[in-house]
Amino acid sequence: PKTLPVAHEPMLLLAVTEFVANSATSTYFTAGALHRNISSDMIPRNFPLQLRTKSMEVFSPQLQERYPDQPMELHLWARQQPLLSCHPDALHGTLFSSAEAFVVLPNATRVPVFLLNIDANVTGKPTITRNRLGGTVRLTGLVPNPELG
Repeated sequence: PKTLPVAHEPMLLLAVTEFVANSATSTYFTAGALHRNISSDMIPRNFPLQLRTKSMEVFSPQLQERYPDQPMELHLWARQQPLLSCHPDALHGTLFSSAEAFVVLPNATRVPVFLLNIDANVTGKPTITRNRLGGTVRLTGLVPNPELG
């Protein structure tokens, strides 16, 4: 058990235990809430990598040849419950995710083109700037495992 400091002036105290953090990830994972679909129109135009087959030509020339300059979608989801650990300076997590890419044809049919399983280690640190609570998340490790469709 930790002893909480005594407040002599107004302050915000946020305490998160590993039990609370991992209970939350378990609840979200079990409820199926750790899913996200990203379409090409959700990516800002000035972002260097667009969700279009033409942008993916560097990674897969056959994709651009087979589906010239077609929009794409990414479907992201957690394969397993994320694992979190609390440290005095940050919250560390291991994410077990998958990303499936689809080409969106003119008739709105989605053609699966690849599946990528990604295990990643991340570190999150809270920050307070001018009475605003924020934070940073940093990728500290990545293990991709591609499966071509």
